[in-house]
Amino acid sequence: MGDTQFLETEQGRQLAYHKFSGRMPAVVFLGGLRSDMTGTKAVHLEAWARRSGREFLRFDYSGHGESSGEFTDGCIGDWHEDTVAAISALTEEKVVVVGSSMGGWQALLLAKRMPEKLAGIVTIAAAPDFTEDGYWEVWTEEERKTVMEEGEIALPSEYGDAMVITRKLIEDGRNHFVLREPLKIDLPVRMLQGTADMDVPTDVALRLLDHVEGDDIHLELIKDADHRFSTPECLDTITRAVEEVLINA
Repeated sequence: MGDTQFLETEQGRQLAYHKFSGRMPAVVFLGGLRSDMTGTKAVHLEAWARRSGREFLRFDYSGHGESSGEFTDGCIGDWHEDTVAAISALTEEKVVVVGSSMGGWQALLLAKRMPEKLAGIVTIAAAPDFTEDGYWEVWTEEERKTVMEEGEIALPSEYGDAMVITRKLIEDGRNHFVLREPLKIDLPVRMLQGTADMDVPTDVALRLLDHVEGDDIHLELIKDADHRFSTPECLDTITRAVEEVLINA
């Protein structure tokens, strides 16, 4: 699907991306923590966008995929800077962002920082504030002590190598909370959540739905779907949600 291109940000990072032109508004995929732009959902959306003649952008955050940097050097704020840089430099008009897991948090941060750039939002198992609610608040005192004193902690992961969570990630996450202050989004928002998601429980999606203020915000629960949300049925649900947002944008 084309050669990888690179964008240099003001912070000196090299962001790998794939983009092609088409009808506006463009669709931009925002991946999850430690995922990359070659994942099933990103590639599926690109194929849909090509069939639809829709402009599309997918990229890797720094420390992810083909982009520069190490994962353990990054944090929510860094990846927010990457997201802003990619969208600002590589898209000309409004965009619909599709955020998966941590990418859902990034989509909500965009809604706060540059709402004028967004035409709509789709989230997939959105994980806002997960550094606090998914890690710090459920850790034991021993785990908290480890990350604070040693600077990182390695957690088992069903997706491969251990997930290394750094003190920087935890502390920086507190500067980017979206569930602890008012969040109004005057855009069409479609939130998708699987009921069998063991990484982001359904109550996170319900909390987000209750928290966000807006006139066109919907949550769809998919029975037995897990965090990957990558079965053929789930992928069809994603494209349907994007099409609905585009109609209402």
